[in-house]
Amino acid sequence: MSIRINSNFDSGAIDVVSAEDADNIRLRIAADAGGEFRQWFHFRVSGIKGEQMVLKFEDMDTTAYPPGWENYKCRASYDRETWFQVDTEFDGKTMTVRHMGQADTIYFAYFAPYCRERQLDLIAEIGLHPACNVEVLGETLDGQDLDMLIIGDDWDHEKLKIWFIARQHPGETQASWWMEGMLRRLLDDSDPVSRSLLQKCVFYVVPNMNPDGSKRGYLRTNAAGANLNREWATPSMEHSPEVFLVDQEMREIGLDFCLDVHGDESIPYCFIANADAIPNCDPRLIELRKSYEANLAAVSPDFQTEHGYPETKPGEANLTIASAHIQNTHQALTMTLEMPFKDNDDLPDEFMGWSPERSRKLGQSCLDALWAIHGDLRK
Repeated sequence: MSIRINSNFDSGAIDVVSAEDADNIRLRIAADAGGEFRQWFHFRVSGIKGEQMVLKFEDMDTTAYPPGWENYKCRASYDRETWFQVDTEFDGKTMTVRHMGQADTIYFAYFAPYCRERQLDLIAEIGLHPACNVEVLGETLDGQDLDMLIIGDDWDHEKLKIWFIARQHPGETQASWWMEGMLRRLLDDSDPVSRSLLQKCVFYVVPNMNPDGSKRGYLRTNAAGANLNREWATPSMEHSPEVFLVDQEMREIGLDFCLDVHGDESIPYCFIANADAIPNCDPRLIELRKSYEANLAAVSPDFQTEHGYPETKPGEANLTIASAHIQNTHQALTMTLEMPFKDNDDLPDEFMGWSPERSRKLGQSCLDALWAIHGDLRK
């Protein structure tokens, strides 16, 4: 059986340079719309049972985040459910992946994918709960629905308005696994933290801000080539309808807390990127953020506060970014949660690395941290 490589499926993406021999497969990562970002890959290799595969990803020094390949390990799966790390090396220009084929077909990906069908299944499941309503905010440029889940008594205007959004950057699939864990716990009628939160809060959840980019197999942009997390100052229905629609809904409904969930290519830790540098930031918001971080670190050893992005000088926040824009607009605590594409160096797992299950667990823990501070969120 000859070797065949295919990425013509949901979130698939790769450019094949040559694939004549299993031990010399040459590949190049495909570009997002607009051509600025190249980092995500997801593809299927057939005809490899019993073959020693050597996959060479070329020109990796020209991808969006070359330091992301240092100490990174490619993910692979035979059944598309269990994703494990495989032998990976990076010499500064070429990334080489080696693996002995155990079955006729295998899938490789930058991180465990989260396909559109699984997303729709989750929304359908969650939507059956009596506490949940599913609202379609509008259409994306590719004609997909932009879904929002409303969980709790939204008619009760005395309740806190809690927002969770994810997948502005479609290749950061950790965020969808996080959402799955958070949502299932939030709607677990036997969970005391979730039941207590729903007595005090209404949740507005956008599980996937960028369904077009997700389906197309992009790392960072939507169908128009827009990096959604740089569109919040001036979104438009023509270029970034996803941000325009969510921002509009936030302004109409109001907001007391927001967590924007992402993945980071280079830093091998889970951390919070704050919005403390917005103009005239209320010290109360900084203290709330520190309290949330401390409580999350207390309940999840996978989270830490030592490693993260460099601090931005006060007053110099980039207001095109969601967390800064939202905190500045609503004067409410807003943070970006980052999870690694690599492993978590604090708790490494040689076989799985950072994984869907660990992302789900962190999503559950984030509800504990929210419960710990929710009484202080009232403005």
